[in-house]
Amino acid sequence: MPAKRVEVNDQQLALISRALADAKRFHILQKIADATTAPTCSCVRNWTGLAPATVSHHLKELDAAGLIRMERTGKFAHLTFRRDVWSAYLRRLSAL
Repeated sequence: MPAKRVEVNDQQLALISRALADAKRFHILQKIADATTAPTCSCVRNWTGLAPATVSHHLKELDAAGLIRMERTGKFAHLTFRRDVWSAYLRRLSAL
C-alpha cells in the first residue's frame, strides 16, 4: 500500500510560515533536520544557549506547525523532523 501523501491546508501553511519567520526557530529546525539521531530538548539548549522556557516555546511552535514530532520517553522528548510535511509545504509554495 503506497504511503499517504501529506497535504498542507491554508491554516497549516500560515502556521509553518509563521514558525519559519523566526531566525532562531529556523536554526533549531535545521539542526533537528540534520541530526542523525532524534535529539532531545537538552540538545537544542546546547545548540542555541537559550533558556529552557524559550526552547520549549520554540519547540511548541514547530510542533503546532507540524514540522516536528515530539515523542516522549520518560522525562525526555525526542524530536524528529517531519520531512513529509516539509515536502508538502514546499509543494504548496511552488504552486504560487
